[in-house]
This record gives sequence, C-alpha cells and structure tokens, in this order.
Amino acid sequence: MDAVEKRVHTFVRVKPTADFAQDMIKFGPDNKSIDIYIKKDAKKGVVNNRQTDWSFRLDGVLHNTSQERAYETVAKKLVSDALIGYNGTIMCYGQTGAGKTYTMTGATAEYKHRGIIPRAIQQVFKATADSVDPFVTVRISYLEIYNETLSDLLSTVPSNGSSDVQMAVVDCPQGVYVKGLSIHSVSHEEDALNLLFEGETNRVIAEHTLNKNSSRSHCIFTIYIESRFRVFSDVKCVRSKINLIDLAGSERLSKTGSEGQVLKEATYINKSLSFLEQIVIALAEPKRDHVPFRRSKLTHVLKDSLGGNCNTVLVANICGEAVHVEETLSSLRFATRMKWITTEPVINETYDREGTVKALEKEIILLKQELAMHDSLVNRSLVTYDPLTDSQTAEIKSQVHKYLKGAIDEIDIVNIRQIQEVFKQFKLIVSQQEHEVEARLRSQYALIDKNDFAAVAALQKAGVLDVDGHLVQEEDGRDFGTRTTPFSSRRGGKKKSRKSNEQPKKEGIGSPLSGKDLDGFLPSKSQVIISTKDLDVKEGARNQDTANIDAELSKPAPVEDSQRPSSPPSKPVAFEQFKEECGSEISRIFKENKSILLARKKRSSAVAQRINFIKREMEGIKQALEAQKQERWQQAHVHQNHVIPRANAQETRAHHGRWEEQTPLISACHVADSGSAWNPAFNKQRHLKMPRIHVHNRFIKNKQ
Repeated sequence: MDAVEKRVHTFVRVKPTADFAQDMIKFGPDNKSIDIYIKKDAKKGVVNNRQTDWSFRLDGVLHNTSQERAYETVAKKLVSDALIGYNGTIMCYGQTGAGKTYTMTGATAEYKHRGIIPRAIQQVFKATADSVDPFVTVRISYLEIYNETLSDLLSTVPSNGSSDVQMAVVDCPQGVYVKGLSIHSVSHEEDALNLLFEGETNRVIAEHTLNKNSSRSHCIFTIYIESRFRVFSDVKCVRSKINLIDLAGSERLSKTGSEGQVLKEATYINKSLSFLEQIVIALAEPKRDHVPFRRSKLTHVLKDSLGGNCNTVLVANICGEAVHVEETLSSLRFATRMKWITTEPVINETYDREGTVKALEKEIILLKQELAMHDSLVNRSLVTYDPLTDSQTAEIKSQVHKYLKGAIDEIDIVNIRQIQEVFKQFKLIVSQQEHEVEARLRSQYALIDKNDFAAVAALQKAGVLDVDGHLVQEEDGRDFGTRTTPFSSRRGGKKKSRKSNEQPKKEGIGSPLSGKDLDGFLPSKSQVIISTKDLDVKEGARNQDTANIDAELSKPAPVEDSQRPSSPPSKPVAFEQFKEECGSEISRIFKENKSILLARKKRSSAVAQRINFIKREMEGIKQALEAQKQERWQQAHVHQNHVIPRANAQETRAHHGRWEEQTPLISACHVADSGSAWNPAFNKQRHLKMPRIHVHNRFIKNKQ
C-alpha cells in the first residue's frame, strides 16, 4: 500500500499546581496555542534586548484535564489505526517531575487514574473481543535504556525466547528491532496488565529535590498486534505495533542538587535527550541527507518512530510554576520542532506463503477444468495441457524437419506447449547451421590480424589490400583474393588452409558468424579476411572456385614466398622492411626534413650564443655606469669636506663637466649598439625554433 505523508501530532499537558503562573502562561481560546510572558529583569540595566514573550502553536493544550480525556485526545485514534495495520508511537517528553510517568502509566490508587498504557491495552482487547475474525494475537515487550545500556524489564518472566542473547539494536528491511528482547504472548487484558506491573517494579527510580520517585531511565512498552483474515482461500496477515515511551526527565543540576550515582544518571539522561533533539532538528530539515540515529541507543530504537513508517504523537509535559519557566520554554521548543517532522505510515499487511501456494494450486485446477469444458464444447476433447512426452517431442521434431525440406506444408499444433516446442526446434536447427557455416568458412578462408604489420605490408605489396587495409575489388565486384593465395596471420606465407576443427591461437583472429552474415561477408575491424570464393554463388560455382584454389595451391611457390620466415618478424625488423619497401618515399622525406631541422638547430645554437654574448656585454656596460656614478658621488663628497683653492676648484668643475658630458654619451652609444644587435638576433632565433617546436608537438600528439 502506498504511504501517505503525515506530520507528527504534538500536545502539551500542564501539571496541575496551586502556584500556577497565570500572569506568565496564557492559553489560546481554541486550546491549541500557548503564550509565555516574562518580565524584564531590572538588575540587568535599562538596555536589555532579551526576548520576553513567546507564542507556540500546537495540536492541543491539556490543562486541568482528566486521564480519560487525555487518552481520548492523544491516543484513542492512534490505537484504532494500529488495529487495522498502522504502527503507532506515543512519547512523553519534559522536565523531571512534570508528570510524564503519570500520563503514560497513571496511578494505582484509583481506577480512573489509569494512564495511556493500561487504557490502550483495554482498547486493544475490547476490539479483539468485538471482532468477527478470531485470529488476533497480542504480544508484549518492555524495554529499558539505563545509562546507555539496554535492559529487559520482563526478563524475570519465563518466555519462549532465550534470555542469554546479548541485547542490541538491529536494522532490517522491515524496520528496527532489539535482538535479545523477550516478547510475551497474552490472551487477556489481565495478563498484559500483570506484565506491565512486573516491568514497573523492575524500573530504576531515585529521589532528588524535585521528584521523590524520579525515573532514571527511558522505558518503551510495546504492544504487538497480529491479525489474520481468511477470505475464501486467501490468508492475509496484518502486523502492527504500538510503542508507548516514557522518557526520563531533563534535569538542571543546580535545581536537583544531584550527587554520586544520581549525578551520573542525570548526565546520561541529559546526553541522550540532547541527541534526541539533534535528531529532531535534522529531520525537520528537508535537504538533510544524513540523520545520525546511531549516536545513542534511544535515537536508534526510535528510528522508525521518528520520520518512518509510523503514526507519532508527542506529549510535552510542563510545570506551571514560574520557577520552571526556562524548562517550560525548552519543552515547548522541542514540541514545535517535532511538529515539523513528517512520517509515512502504511498498513503492514502480508500474505501467508503456504496459503498463497494452496490458493494458486486451486486456481490452476479450476482453470484446467474450464479449459476442458471449453474444448469439449468445440469438439477438441483429445487436447491435453500436460507437459509433452518424449514421443510427442520426437514427433514435433520430425514435422519441423519435414516442413523445412518441403515435404509438408503445415505443422499440427493444438496447444501452447506444442508452439513452444516448435520454436525450440527451429532455434536448434539455426544454431547447428551457424556452426556448420563457421566451420566451412574457416576451412576456406584465411584470417589475418590487422595488428600484424608485416603480414599486412606483404598483402599490400602483393596488391591484395590497399593502403587503407581494405580488399582490392575487381571490375566484376568479386574479391581480388579469389585468385590469390590465402595468408594466415600465424603461419606467415604457408599455403595450407585451416582445418575446420582448428581453434585460433591469437586473440582477435576469427569470430563466429551467424546465418544473416551469409548475404555479405565483410571483414571485421580487427581482421582482414582473404576470400577464396564468393558466398553468394550456387553450389556448382562454389565447387568450381574450390577446384581453382586447389590448382593454384598445387603451383610452385614463388621465390619471394619461399624466403619468407615461418613466423612474423619482430616490430623493429618489420619497420626496417617497411622503410625499404612501401615506406621508402616516406623515409626519404623524413630524412630530408631531419637534415633541415638539424641545420636549423645548429644555426639556432649559434644565434643563441651571439645573443648571450650581447647580453653579457650590455650587463658589463651597465655595471661600468654604476661604478662611474659611485665614483663621482665619492669625489663630490670629498670636495665638500676639504677646502680647495678657487682656481683649482674651477678647473676641477670644468674637468668633471666635460667628463659628465662625454661618459653618458659613450655609454648610451654602447647600449644602443648592443640593443640594435640583440633584437634581430632574438627574432632570428625564435624563427628558427618555431619549426622544431611544431614538429615536437606533432610528435607528442601522435604518440598519445
């Protein structure tokens, strides 16, 4: 059945108290919204941007509500859906002492204070008693997660399962289950309640400031329902389960004052609830690819309940006192996030295999009877629908052979099995013909591997193949090879044709041919086929071609063929033969181009040396200029520090003036001459290197 996407339903239940903060907690008129108001703290100053009001929209608010009304609002529809095959989960979440265990289990003082679990058991067995179908099985299990350790609360009760198996959470295609958890069958409501009370006595509880009977573990009470419906011969089985979860309450250590073992338990509780909130946040993001369910035992067990094949309901239990407003906001935020999670519940129905086989066998018998009745009405009483016997198969085979030879015009067919056998015989005949044609072709054709360059070069030299490796055609359209000795890629120039039972020893030499290839036999991509006769001629022409081939084979072999080695030459030898024969012109052009490139390389080297010489000369001139500048700067510094006579000073300034006028002019001339010689040399070297670079790039490209 197709899954229908539904979201998680969330409800808020407020614990009754005499100190209810009416000025801080407000409920909407439709009992589906709750508003929280907090006054600003004057001690934090005038500028205080802290949020002071919140509004939460949920599926219902249960305030001052009885246990019966709470069950009808939260759980009744979910249990009804479970009876028809939908999985269901009800989960109580909140701070410690907020009433989660009271909501889920209830109190034993009065009958009307029963919680969700006893009332769900009552509804299941009442529906079972009222059902017309008596095949309903109810089973119970009770799991506890204490300090990240799985425990079976019903392990003290004898059961059919083994209690020695170590408990672990296991994923399977049908969902998540706990290996080693005992499951107990119950027939009456009293038996189920006894198991519930037995498990409650085994739970771990402790006392702290906020709660005298604080649950120190997460508990999951599961009701398994299996219904079998018998309609005629079909056996349909519907399985579902109801998970009723009482989560341990989150604690603020500053308020509970926990120490020792209670402190350790509180740490594990807060850690697992933190992981649960992370899972809820991840599921609320539609683009999230991975959800870390395995981070804790609790989230792993609840994998199907959160976003899986399940109807899920959350009850957020809060306290109405002003001192717990922070915990109340945290619980409401969690409930709001849970509201955005979507689930895909489906009816879990299967069909019993044994019953299905029996139903199909009965249907086959009825169909055969109907066919027999139909055949008797049309005078076909001799027709049978049983498997064919050996004699009937031999008769069909004989008729098929006669039909192919033209002895008969029709094949007698009266049922589907005979049609299938006729096609089977046709397929066998076609397969036999394919093998015969392949053997005949191998005996009359020689196959040459195109990767054998020596053999291909020999065929090209003989004129059998063109430069592209295709067979040369004569004017009448027949292959040139009908008058040419067949060549074998493995036997070199031997004149023997292959035997029909000889297998090719080289990869890519020969492949089976089907009957459709007889109309036009063409060479494959990896083979060159040298034909000795045309396949389209009739039997008389084929015999004449065979006689011509035999006569041609009886002639003495040419000297060139007799000198050919029995095995193909190696690649270097074949390459040398190619350069001397077919590739002589290419080899000549290659040598000429090589000599030209070598000459250009020498000229390029000479120009490069000239460029380097000019470059070094220019660097020397620059260094000389820098040295002269440094010398003039030092002389000027000496003149400033020493008193020089007036006449000598004038003479010195005149001398320096003439030197400053001549030195830059001489240096500039040297630099200009060097630059004018360097530029043409560099351009010439680049012109000489371009052909070599082009040839090198072409070589690299062809090599790849």
